[in-house]
Amino acid sequence: MTKVWDVFELKFKGCTDGNPFTDYTITAEFENKNEIKQVSGFYDGDGIYKVRFMPSFEGEYKYQVWGSFSSAIYTGAFTVESASSHGPVKVNGVHFEYADKTPYYSIGTTCYGWANQQGKTRMETVESLKNSAFNKIRFCVFPKHYDYNYRNPVCFPYEGTPVDNSGINKFNFFKFNEKSEGNSWDFSVFNVEYFKILDKSIEELMELGIEADLILFHPYDRWGFSNMPKWANELYLKYVVARFSAYRNVWWSLANEYDLCRHKTEEDWESYADIIQKNDVYNRLISNHNCVKLYDFSKPWVTHCSIQRQGGDLELDNIGKWIKLYQKPVVIDEMCYEGNIEHYWGNISGEEMLRRMWKTAVSGAYPGHSECFLGDNIWWSHGGVLHGESYKRLGFLHEIMQKCGNLHCTGYMTASSEDESINIQYFGEHRPSYKVFNFGVDRYEVEIIDTWNMEIDRKGVFSGTFKLELPGREYCAVRWEKV
Repeated sequence: MTKVWDVFELKFKGCTDGNPFTDYTITAEFENKNEIKQVSGFYDGDGIYKVRFMPSFEGEYKYQVWGSFSSAIYTGAFTVESASSHGPVKVNGVHFEYADKTPYYSIGTTCYGWANQQGKTRMETVESLKNSAFNKIRFCVFPKHYDYNYRNPVCFPYEGTPVDNSGINKFNFFKFNEKSEGNSWDFSVFNVEYFKILDKSIEELMELGIEADLILFHPYDRWGFSNMPKWANELYLKYVVARFSAYRNVWWSLANEYDLCRHKTEEDWESYADIIQKNDVYNRLISNHNCVKLYDFSKPWVTHCSIQRQGGDLELDNIGKWIKLYQKPVVIDEMCYEGNIEHYWGNISGEEMLRRMWKTAVSGAYPGHSECFLGDNIWWSHGGVLHGESYKRLGFLHEIMQKCGNLHCTGYMTASSEDESINIQYFGEHRPSYKVFNFGVDRYEVEIIDTWNMEIDRKGVFSGTFKLELPGREYCAVRWEKV
């Protein structure tokens, strides 16, 4: 027995001779009166083959399982009870909503390698997420090598032997984006223990109501995973889709900084998207993240825009243009990070991080956060413990986003709800002592929001033209709602 939008899993004993990852197949069909879905399963080691399925409806389901993994055909039935969650996130115009139509307002963070860390760090990450407002996290399937992240992962995704290069203490993109010498991997044999850790990570996030934005490829590599042959990339994609797509909280990010993946072409990215679409029967959200050049988000398979922009206001001012151009949700997954490392993208203040988050939200898009404070573990790379100031104030931002509803930009840092009954103007670094409003004959309840101190000062109901006295502090906003 399971619930709507939960994972129903079947496992069977099967063939172990040869290479079970490539020599055998397992397929299942699930049927009830509302849907029929055929999914591929995967080999999970020790002679075990698994099939995972996410039911979308209540009632009785029947299943049939077959394939070359076994000479038998397996049949059965199970009952699906009513949902205890909102379900997977879908696109609703230029915004998001859960499957049950509840609006979803993304407040994301980036934590590239948290799933590959030792147990204590992983536990600290989960606890930090539990006590935060984040409802989406970007992280990599493959391990990542970059400044401040030179340690090996707890294990590797393939059977084989890595070259002993853990002592490398400086990132060299042009060296490590080539096929690394000395590594000995069999790209046809997955290390199931590595993927079981990812299973657990996705499940932990799902229990917390957090979307798992899985980064499938990236160029920051010293082990040879960024330059695998075409057949290996295709086998890998089919495996991760079979293994992870039944989790309702999974999103697909084809790459982190696709335009730095020097060994992959536009045709490759389109091919990867095609493989995912053909194998992911749930049509999970999917995009492709950039360093400099935006991907062509007009492609029909792209569900939302995943954008990196670090130029502050000059580039965040383009949010309205991107929404109008692509007619899809815009997620600013990177816009510099709070911290104190030497890189300019990782040392803005908590105030500036929060300001950019608020500006993004008021522009009708969805903001992404991370932290880069020097220490044994850096949140942006390893996870662990949060040290900054901006994350403490993101729950307040999320509450305001929920209260305002889906926003569309109506002017510079000014937005209104879809029915125009709610409006908000954010002042950011500006600190006016007053503003003059003209509401005409309509009556609006007005409140002043101090986004840094997380205070709301309700000023009463106004109509016509009036002068509103303001605190004269940075990071304040005015919200008015028709009564």
